[in-house]
Amino acid sequence: MKFQKKVLLNDLKSDINAAIATATGFKNLSEKELNFKENAEKWSVLECLEHVSLYGDFYLKEIEKSILNAQLNQTTTFKSGVLGNYFALSMQPKTDGTIPNKMKTFKDKNPANSDLPITTIDRFIKQQKQMLTLLAQAEKVDLKAIKTKTTLPMIKFRLGDTFRFVIYHINRHVLQAKKIQIPV
Repeated sequence: MKFQKKVLLNDLKSDINAAIATATGFKNLSEKELNFKENAEKWSVLECLEHVSLYGDFYLKEIEKSILNAQLNQTTTFKSGVLGNYFALSMQPKTDGTIPNKMKTFKDKNPANSDLPITTIDRFIKQQKQMLTLLAQAEKVDLKAIKTKTTLPMIKFRLGDTFRFVIYHINRHVLQAKKIQIPV
């Protein structure tokens, strides 16, 4: 897939701003409501946000390091790599609001059965604000030339695909959190 870099980055910023707004809205719920689970196999709102934040701990550092080590480059397009595009699209919620491809998560990224504090939301929002900063910095570099590590050993993505993968993953779990039917 080929993208206009500015359009792609603006779309991703919009996704992050929407995630921040949703998470901010979750602060109106009690800690008990935020930890509510529809059943033992499903996650609570806070577990959804914690899961994304656990990945954020890795990817935000990796993205920042990659951008800081890059040379300035004013390319205007980004061509996705085959593998990066595949993984990014596998994370992306469908346009009808459904979440495709139920996946297993790594054990160290699975917050299931956690009783999390409401500050989990603050951690999530802080990471999303950091992501906005990184997206702004990415305007000055080549999203195709820069490679980033992933949590899968020996697989690297182009920076543009890393942004897409991580942000689509965020979208996926924010949508999952929004769909939780918390009893009134």
